[in-house]
Amino acid sequence: MKRIDFEKGTVAGNILNAALPMLAAQLLSLLYNIVDRIYIARIRGVGTAALGAVGLCFPIIMMITAFANLFGSGGAPIFSISRGKKDHANAKTVMNVSFTLLCGAALLLMAAGLLFARPVLTLFGASADAMKYALPYLMIYLLGTLPAMVSTGMNPFINAQGYATMGMLSVVIGAAANILLDPVFIFVLGLGIQGAAIATVISQVLSASFVVYFLRNRAEFQVSLLSFSELRKNASRIRDIVSLGSAGFIMQLTNSLVSVCCNSVLASTGGDLYISVMTIISSTRQVIETPIYAVSEGSSPILSYNYGARQAARVRKAGVVMMLLTLAYTGVAWSVITLVPELLIKIFSSDASLIAATAPSLKLYFSAFIFMDFQYIGQTVFKSLNKKKQAIFFSLLRKVFIVVPLTYLLPYALHLGTDGVFMAEPVSNVLGGGLCFLTMLATVLPELKRMEKE
Repeated sequence: MKRIDFEKGTVAGNILNAALPMLAAQLLSLLYNIVDRIYIARIRGVGTAALGAVGLCFPIIMMITAFANLFGSGGAPIFSISRGKKDHANAKTVMNVSFTLLCGAALLLMAAGLLFARPVLTLFGASADAMKYALPYLMIYLLGTLPAMVSTGMNPFINAQGYATMGMLSVVIGAAANILLDPVFIFVLGLGIQGAAIATVISQVLSASFVVYFLRNRAEFQVSLLSFSELRKNASRIRDIVSLGSAGFIMQLTNSLVSVCCNSVLASTGGDLYISVMTIISSTRQVIETPIYAVSEGSSPILSYNYGARQAARVRKAGVVMMLLTLAYTGVAWSVITLVPELLIKIFSSDASLIAATAPSLKLYFSAFIFMDFQYIGQTVFKSLNKKKQAIFFSLLRKVFIVVPLTYLLPYALHLGTDGVFMAEPVSNVLGGGLCFLTMLATVLPELKRMEKE
């Protein structure tokens, strides 16, 4: 079984060997996530309304992903740093603690979600018409909370051990199943929006089953659940995992918060049509961000492992390679959005009025997206090097302190209407992304210089 040795070989080669399988996996995962929307938008007679209703479920789905990242993205860098230090006992314990926390949180979230789905959707702005589509979809989706969190949260531990191809395969299994099952359940069996949710849950179960099987039977470090008494003995590790994972957790949670705020303001300034517009923009963002995410996550274990091994030159080189790859890709992607936005919008809808409303909003939303790269780069370095405070602060800064206030200020105080909602994102990219990147340069580079001298 092929593995990547993070301490040997070229840094660029290691990043590409980790990132390319991850990119393939994330592209398929993207299909996994958006194929429901593509099919739902084409349900005869109700497609546009159903698509907007599913968009109302996004904040809850983001919350589930946020908790998966809290334990997965929090534990994996500590796991990699421990491997770099050759402290294998600590690495294995960190993985087991993360797995146990993740499973416990999944069961609690599923129970809470099933109990409070209707009032939460109402709070998020679901109208009576939207509720009849959103609630059935969400209730079924919530039944797959445990497999969804296991497949997302434990995949980083496969990649952190150098098994990039196996990490890719875990996603491929779920994605392929979802792509095949969606049309069967939605159209052939006539289950509509409920069929999309059923197909998604089955796919998540298959993906999670592979992840658990691999980490229990094939990986170098094998995962297991800890008892409550064992978990109590690892209180310090829990604190470390949760504090580091808080950066990714906050980023996902604030994405959910922003989605709620945007839907609320758009509903009052533009009506249900603009909730569908935001759903398409959010889906397009997932498409555009996937390669950036793959490169940053592929770079993370190389950064963490070599930081633990005190190989400062390799850490610096990994950061440079990550930056060049993300900037080059984003330049191309941004050009496509600016010149032919309809090309992306038509992936999700063929409704002419929806396409006409979405095109200018999409260009406005992505007008300064290249600055988002600096947020990704800075956050990845902070997380990978176990810089908890910086990672958490910049997760909060861009979304909570910049985007959310602007989402209300621009449409209402400055009377920009729906354009104000979409304008909040580029402003936050420039301010938040720029500050994050500059802080990373000012704090990490001097530390690496000191490490080289030692």
